[in-house]
Amino acid sequence: MLRITVLVSGGGTNLQAIIDAIAAGDIHNASIVRVISNNPNAYALTRAQNAGIEAVCISPKSFPDREQFHKALLQAIDEADTDLVVLAGCMVVLPAELISSYRGRIINIHPALIPSFCGKGFYGLHVHEAVLERGVRVTGATVHFVDEGTDTGPIILQKAVDVHDDDTPETLQRRVMEEAEWKIMPQAIDLIAQGRVRIEDGRTRIDQ
Repeated sequence: MLRITVLVSGGGTNLQAIIDAIAAGDIHNASIVRVISNNPNAYALTRAQNAGIEAVCISPKSFPDREQFHKALLQAIDEADTDLVVLAGCMVVLPAELISSYRGRIINIHPALIPSFCGKGFYGLHVHEAVLERGVRVTGATVHFVDEGTDTGPIILQKAVDVHDDDTPETLQRRVMEEAEWKIMPQAIDLIAQGRVRIEDGRTRIDQ
């Protein structure tokens, strides 16, 4: 059984998609054992509690410095006996110690087709604003492993989403979530839980 810890900062819509996929049997041999948020007001914590999942808030404001916060975060993940760390709208920069300890076992969802519209400053609505400003016709979402860079880890899955002429950043964000993010994140977790995903020469390979 793959033990998943989910890190979130906000509403937790991707968390809900994972919870629903596990309940529906679309994700096999996996369970969420802990949800951690840096934001005490994150609705994601309520979603976790409603699903009977342990919900923990670890806020940097509760610690004298960033180092102590990072230590507490890593300890909370370790204590849950975590196999896979899932970033589902997590706005915290992960400490190097965490990335090192869980190398190849941390995944993230990004609301664009990497390598487009990614990297420093590209998060939340900023991504969709940039997409519309550039005038591209197709955007989407990407699930990737996390490394020391920003959105630079090996790509696992991607899904394209059409951009409409009358889109606003908000309508595009919603469509990307509904048509891509909520689909490929559960798919990626299921592939990992089945042992079908491996990293080879810096690229992800999916075994049939």
